[in-house]
Amino acid sequence: MTVLHKVFRFCAAHRYHNPRMTEEENQAVFGEDTRLHGHNYRLTVSVTGPVDPATGFLADLGRLKRIVEERVLRQVDHRRIDTEITWFDDRRPSTENLARWIWEQVDPELRDCRLWRIRLQETDSIYTDYFGGESSAPGKS
Repeated sequence: MTVLHKVFRFCAAHRYHNPRMTEEENQAVFGEDTRLHGHNYRLTVSVTGPVDPATGFLADLGRLKRIVEERVLRQVDHRRIDTEITWFDDRRPSTENLARWIWEQVDPELRDCRLWRIRLQETDSIYTDYFGGESSAPGKS
């Protein structure tokens, strides 16, 4: 199996807060992250599929870049994730949930390859790999 990885970067802010919890409960669970803060994210979109023998390419990287720019980066770059993206109305803006949201934006748009993994790195020491398949029903976080 061949897997192609394309890296993107964006900056976004969020705050962790669950409206179903008291302020004390939020503070106990989320600590300092209840305050508004931001990250310089590194997003790796990984696709797989057959390599075209005529071109030697697995995917049209220009098309993949356009999909990610239009469906993801324009929505999140220099934005506040928890208040500006309605998908997060019932979810916390964790890397786990954000990776799922990104998958849902990119996967339906792919034609010449299939999405294999979304890797979202929030800090030097925290990243999430998402391979699809989980339910994205509201309230699950």
